[in-house]
Amino acid sequence: MRRVITIVCDSLGVGELPDAREFGDEGSNTLGHVLRDEHPELPTLESLGLLHTLPQPASSVTPRAAFGRMAEISAGKDTTTGHWEMMGLVVTEPFRTYPNGFPREVMQEYERRIGRKTLGNMPASGTVILDELGEEHMRTGSPIVYTSGDSVFQVAAHEEVIPVEELWRICSVARDLMRGEHNVGRIIARPFVGPGKGAFKRTANRKDFSVRPTGQTVVERAHNAGRQVIGLGKIADIFDRVGIGTEIRTESNSDGMRKTIDLIRESDAEFIFTNLVDFDSKYGHRNDAPGYAKALVTFDGELRALLDALRQEDLLFITADHGCDPTDVSTDHTREYVPLIIAGPSVTGVSLGTRPTFADLGATICDYLKVSSEGLAGKSVLSELGGSR
Repeated sequence: MRRVITIVCDSLGVGELPDAREFGDEGSNTLGHVLRDEHPELPTLESLGLLHTLPQPASSVTPRAAFGRMAEISAGKDTTTGHWEMMGLVVTEPFRTYPNGFPREVMQEYERRIGRKTLGNMPASGTVILDELGEEHMRTGSPIVYTSGDSVFQVAAHEEVIPVEELWRICSVARDLMRGEHNVGRIIARPFVGPGKGAFKRTANRKDFSVRPTGQTVVERAHNAGRQVIGLGKIADIFDRVGIGTEIRTESNSDGMRKTIDLIRESDAEFIFTNLVDFDSKYGHRNDAPGYAKALVTFDGELRALLDALRQEDLLFITADHGCDPTDVSTDHTREYVPLIIAGPSVTGVSLGTRPTFADLGATICDYLKVSSEGLAGKSVLSELGGSR
């Protein structure tokens, strides 16, 4: 049985795109700068060719997997555009961003609909704003609304003040509101716990409310063709659950890897799709290069076990959805190439070069699973892989 496993290392960019200057991201290189500053040992990823995807290859080891990098052609550099493009749907009109916060009339209507006043309404780091407004939120019961350089409307609330289910409800209200003129890519519920400033901590009960895909994706095509599609982490949120047969929530990168390995060993699902968000949310957005490096080392060790679990006809894809350079002056995403690693028992080392779109990944998945990719962006690289296909 042919099966694909796709792991998105959220934010693991491998160098600035030619148009990075237009996004304020000239010189960004998430992986390259983490390697430069922290020198993590990544023997498994190095053996697969990850370090060869950088502008200047950072390894002399001959890769045993197919390796290359992909350029983004969508209008944006966020989670939604990145994942949609890798699944064959190019976003031509960027989602709205709000560098000065959301308009007064929008917030007044939001407060009317949820029956609560709000705090914040500004671009902010998610951890900084908790220290600034978390205690006032606990006193008043008013949720904290904030955004960033990305197209997001984020709502933070302490789980003992606004229970998680209620936070999700008021985020769904925001999703209904933020459409049309004020369409944003994602509404994000950001629950947290802790006794006070300096001790607040986000929990794993985050939930994303994305816009529905504006066209068919590889995920939907695979599902409609009778393939079992399992989304782990925030994958189901990103695609508004369209085409996702089974949704599995995860608490961390390591939890996502454990659950992915269990599925490889025990499930007959043809398409396992996992997002590892910690790289982005815990380290990239917090300018924490040492933390990013440690997360890569942990992932590298867990990847060995995953590779050992693969069956003969499995294909493993490792990629990213954008960059988030932790050495950058900003805490926002960065416009970068992303890696394309394809591994499996029947794949041999070969360079895939620079692909013109993330959608080449999705086209390859369709080709391998024998699902039609007609009308979708991207070109399959299946014929370029070493070994017998």
